[in-house]
Amino acid sequence: MSLHLPHRDGTLVPFSFTGTPAWRRPAAGFSSRIAFAAAHVIPRVTAENVPGQPADIDWDATLGFRHHLWSHGFGVAEAMDTAQRGMGLDWAACEQLIRRSSAEALAGGHRIATGVGTDHLPARVGLVEVIEGYLTQLEVTLDAGAQPIIMASRHLAASATGPDDYLRAYERVLAAADRPVILHWLGEMFDPALAGYWGSVDLAQATTTFVGLVRAHAERIDGVKVSLLDADHEIALRRALPEGVRLYTGDDFNYADLIRGDGEHHSDALLGAFAAITGPASAALQALDGGDLEGYDRLMAPTVPLSRHLFRAPTFHYKTGIAFLTWLTGHQPGFTMVNGQHAGRSIVDLAETARLADAAGLVHDVELAERRLGALLTVAGVDQ
Repeated sequence: MSLHLPHRDGTLVPFSFTGTPAWRRPAAGFSSRIAFAAAHVIPRVTAENVPGQPADIDWDATLGFRHHLWSHGFGVAEAMDTAQRGMGLDWAACEQLIRRSSAEALAGGHRIATGVGTDHLPARVGLVEVIEGYLTQLEVTLDAGAQPIIMASRHLAASATGPDDYLRAYERVLAAADRPVILHWLGEMFDPALAGYWGSVDLAQATTTFVGLVRAHAERIDGVKVSLLDADHEIALRRALPEGVRLYTGDDFNYADLIRGDGEHHSDALLGAFAAITGPASAALQALDGGDLEGYDRLMAPTVPLSRHLFRAPTFHYKTGIAFLTWLTGHQPGFTMVNGQHAGRSIVDLAETARLADAAGLVHDVELAERRLGALLTVAGVDQ
């Protein structure tokens, strides 16, 4: 079946899915790298998931997608920005998500880490309230049995007067954790409210504060996730980290080279992109486990154009592309998102997402993908 995909120049271009066989799943997790996939949430299709309404989640589909990720060898990074923290996932739903996903992970012997933030607080709070907010969410994660990911906080960015306030807040949270945590430095391209995080708009100064915190508390930190989309900065940062502290790349543009490494250092990974490129990325990491660098490059390379497209500016709408691909490949029943965020990308953008997904080897059920994409194009007014 041939579809007609719209391009930005107004033309329609014929397209047919080629499809690919299902990717081989590993017997267990990966041995050469730790790799978390940050997962999105799937709403009930008949619910009022419109802007301003509480999230109404399809728990069977949402948890089923986590099992899909685990079956391909990934750990799950739960309740992160990919799950629409700050973009429609309210704290009541988020707490349920943390507890339900953690229970599934522990029952199946899977790896899980969950986001700890302050997004349940009112808009304007002081530093003491920010710290208490972090501790409230930390208690939920620890009680659920998951590894904490200490997320960047909009409230902290708004209330901090300089680097010392950041250090005070993070030191208090680190002291309260009973297991090693992951620190998450999320750049302003993902959330404009986080500009100037760590007390400075100067990246070098912010990095000095961040590295100082990590060095002072290395025994409490498993690793740091850095989402700045700056490969050179990440390479320099991972060299500066104390021994035993991992760098989990959050660079959805340059992950292939950063994970591969330079022979001396490499990045582990915690990526929203893995929720989209699950099969081929898993196959690439399996090749890396076997020392097959050529195989790793061959398998991972086709995923990079897709990921760069998904995460193009405005970057914070990458979640729309992930939900679209999850629907296109049959892992969720409808192309919908909580808070109506499925409107975050245009039909032209989504058509290109489908084309790149096919080139990356994500489409196994060609008939389903054709039927769903064709219906979406028709609804959007693109005659087929």
